[in-house]
Amino acid sequence: MTKRPYVVDEMISAKSIAARIEALAQEIDREFADTDKLVVVGLLRGSFVFIADLVRELHLPVEVDFLEASSYGDGMESSREVRILKDLRSGIEGRDVLVVEDIIDTGFTMSHVLHMLRGREPRKLKVIALLDKPTRREVEIKADWTGFEIPDEFVVGYGIDFAQRNRNLPYIGKVRFTD
Repeated sequence: MTKRPYVVDEMISAKSIAARIEALAQEIDREFADTDKLVVVGLLRGSFVFIADLVRELHLPVEVDFLEASSYGDGMESSREVRILKDLRSGIEGRDVLVVEDIIDTGFTMSHVLHMLRGREPRKLKVIALLDKPTRREVEIKADWTGFEIPDEFVVGYGIDFAQRNRNLPYIGKVRFTD
């Protein structure tokens, strides 16, 4: 299978991302000021860079766990059928939980994950998304905190991939096909 040639145009700089994460962490610190330990749940794989930078900016006791959900399979369009590929290692009943997502797009995955986690009866359940594409929303869902609202562009970098490439870019970039 040949891959279409493309370039990545920077949309959001590494410096802008770092500044926004610092501001978001301050808001999260205030929201969870009374917690004995915040369970920070990263949705794999795209959120791993974001979650690492975010937890380093928090001034709260944190526990980090990961959940992997998929609604895309091998395609580039959502199947709208969400599968849990990796579940949490610890229980969250009665605990404070922050779900960390890379992008909220159609909303199907986040809606499914939140429904599942609410069923486990956390004390408080909040969501932070690095990126939000509200024009793509098909399910009514809104993050409690959003890093950046972006147009309907195919983006990579800062943990987000295109065919398992470009996760290591320090910025968010728009994919532009050159053929």
